Amino acid sequence: MSKAEKAVNYFNGGFLCSQAVFAAYAEEIGVPEKLALKIAASFGSGMCKAEVCGACTGALMVIGSKFGQDEAENKSQRARNNQLTAEFLDEFARRNGSYLCKDLLHCDISTPDGLAVARQNNLFTAFCPKMVASAVEVLEKVIETEQGI
Repeated sequence: MSKAEKAVNYFNGGFLCSQAVFAAYAEEIGVPEKLALKIAASFGSGMCKAEVCGACTGALMVIGSKFGQDEAENKSQRARNNQLTAEFLDEFARRNGSYLCKDLLHCDISTPDGLAVARQNNLFTAFCPKMVASAVEVLEKVIETEQGI
């Protein structure tokens, strides 16, 4: 099963977009699955404010886990992680039109009216799984490029 399929399965199984993407990489980054699900739990639905798409946030947690700065004096590692973060967000937006939840869904799910629109249009079941898969596809490209695969 591909990482994208695994992430979509998590999402379709009742987890948030952020949890789905981050947990799909839990084993690879050495984080227990339950801990990955907990860490990513506050980032779904654009951090509950329809801001940065939770699938993107989950992917950024993976980038940080794999390539993030882990020593205060290692400024080049920080710069590289920041570059990979920007590359991910730029590519996701290029493919999908934005990386902001409210722009992707064309409604603000942090409001009762916006949430009602999303539910009426089945966005969480018809649209969001596509964003989860897209985030993983872009993430895979970033990882492969960075690791020279």
